[in-house]
Amino acid sequence: MASNEGFLTNEQRETLKLATQADVLSSSPKSPKTLLAEHPLKVPAAGKAPTSGIAVRHVRRSHSGKLVRVKKDGGGGKGTWGKLLDTDGGSHLDRNDPNYDSGEEPYQLVGSTVSDPLDEYKKAVVSLVEEYFSTGDVDVASSDLRELGSSEYHPYFIKRLVSMAMDRHDKQKEMASVLLSALYADVISPPQIRDGFVLLLESADDLSVDILDAVDVLALFLARAVVDEILPPAFLTRAKKTLPESSKGFQVIQTAEKSYLSAPHHAELLERRWGGSTHITVEEVKKKIDDLLREYVETGDAFEACRCIRELGVAFFHHEVVKRALVLAIETRATEPLIMKLLKEASEEGLISSSQMAKGFGRLAESLDDLALDVPSAKSLYKSLVPKAISEGWLDASFSKSPDNGDVQIEDEKLRRYKKEVVTIIHEYFLSDDIPELIRSLEDLGAPAFNPVFLKRLITLAMDRKNREKEMASILLSALHIEIFSTEDIANGFVLLLESAEDTALDILDASNELALFLARAVIDDVLAPLNLEEIGSRLPPSCSGSETVRMARSLIAARHAGERILRCWGGGTGWAVEDAKDKIQKLLEEYESGGVVTEACQCIRDLGMPFFNHEVVKKALVMAMEKKNDRMLDLLQECYNEGLITINQMTKGFTRIKDGMDDLALDIPNAREKFSFYVEYANQKGWLPSSFDSSSSPASVAAT
Repeated sequence: MASNEGFLTNEQRETLKLATQADVLSSSPKSPKTLLAEHPLKVPAAGKAPTSGIAVRHVRRSHSGKLVRVKKDGGGGKGTWGKLLDTDGGSHLDRNDPNYDSGEEPYQLVGSTVSDPLDEYKKAVVSLVEEYFSTGDVDVASSDLRELGSSEYHPYFIKRLVSMAMDRHDKQKEMASVLLSALYADVISPPQIRDGFVLLLESADDLSVDILDAVDVLALFLARAVVDEILPPAFLTRAKKTLPESSKGFQVIQTAEKSYLSAPHHAELLERRWGGSTHITVEEVKKKIDDLLREYVETGDAFEACRCIRELGVAFFHHEVVKRALVLAIETRATEPLIMKLLKEASEEGLISSSQMAKGFGRLAESLDDLALDVPSAKSLYKSLVPKAISEGWLDASFSKSPDNGDVQIEDEKLRRYKKEVVTIIHEYFLSDDIPELIRSLEDLGAPAFNPVFLKRLITLAMDRKNREKEMASILLSALHIEIFSTEDIANGFVLLLESAEDTALDILDASNELALFLARAVIDDVLAPLNLEEIGSRLPPSCSGSETVRMARSLIAARHAGERILRCWGGGTGWAVEDAKDKIQKLLEEYESGGVVTEACQCIRDLGMPFFNHEVVKKALVMAMEKKNDRMLDLLQECYNEGLITINQMTKGFTRIKDGMDDLALDIPNAREKFSFYVEYANQKGWLPSSFDSSSSPASVAAT
């Protein structure tokens, strides 16, 4: 039988293990071997456990090096670490402890909501649209949308804008359409416009739940977008293919096509459907001024009258209040004390500025001759009012020294007679739209030296009328430039207009904007060259409003898609809108392509009376040549060029529009690029295009309309 002497029993091995661990925990400098050497184990024979001596497992060395007897099972005692696995024990963090560290507190997970960028964008857009509906400021809305960023979400802006306007009055609907046109291409790209309307069509079923006439209203917005040329007509066909026939969106497209876009003169009807312009007209302001003055004379409440003047929101037009108030005081002597009291209080409150007050008195001084026909004592009464206003301190004392206080300079009799006659001629033209007759009338007058005066009077009269007359005035300028007016006459006429811009603004609220459009339109129509604008600007004082108008015109011309936008700023065409003109061009080209005569086609183009729009003829002719694979259209363009019917500038514009829309065109005509390169080479050989014209597509391609 083998002896176990010299070997450790299981109990002794356990004791050794505990001693080793205790030594590590207590940071004892002595190793287990040393510990065993100091406290030898008595190993009995025959494997019996020891019955005497110090039990090692109950011995632990303290930090002081003394041997201490610990609690049974290693529970620890004074100066010990406690049980080996007793980590939680009764320990806890005391916040009153000077050594308390909040970082030792157990971590707690706090839930938080992750915001969706699209939701944030939609919320911001709602407030932006609400603010726009309350202020009507397109520039601020455009700037706010640009600052909002997240341009990838712009289709949702279109959806929210239109859906909010659909449930409001006609004014907000018109404002929404105006804003979309303003944002087009500048802030929101054409593809995003299309995506926005797709979202609207897809949600038409939901919109019809809250808005009873949602289908009809959305169809109007869709048709208006096509008329405003922010959506191509082809959009309707493409969108219809993606919608179920039973959906409300499909009905919207059908309504837009059949009820609105196919109606005669649909463009004008759609533009006026919601009341046209969102801005108050001059006549409306004048009527409101008359009403508030009449009410004031009846009640004598100056405070209420001042409040009404303030609510007009036309501080730059307060001179009209002054003038009409003074006229009322002269016509009805009994109202003079009340009128003088009102003007004094308005001046003391700072409601009517000193400059506006002086302008009002000055305007009345200029019209005293006419007023004297109805009130013979008008001049004497006026002369009594001026010193009274100066003495009370609400009219500048320098006004009495001004030459504008009634002594109007007598004009040359011949010029006066000429002005009177051309006014009649212009009025007849606005009624008849007969350009040849007007030219004959001007030739009969035999006063070519006064051509600039005619231009000034033409545009001044047109600015105070509707868009039809403004468009007719621009058309007439193009015709006169070809027939009897020189470029110098045109430039001198615009100088006269710009020199008197401040006076014109007294009667026409937005005269500066209108003049800028006329200037820009003259450049687009080749009546003036861009260099002429610099010449005109150099002849004006740098700080005058006329110089600012010239700068505004340059900005309009430099903008993207300037040509098309300026051409349709007043509807395009004298008797029809741009869409109608396009239809006529399409029909005459189709008739020519099917076997028509070149001379007849040229006559039809001439009969359109829109030489500034001949680039559309070029564009449609080239597209038709590509589609039909028939180069006969080139013969027509050659004849138009030979006759001077289509200028190099109009040719270049037409070719440029094809080049800009080449990406979309190539989707329908695979070999469009090759054909276009051939046409450009042919045109260069024939002299239609400048040699610098390049047939390669521009990087920022714009969809062809």
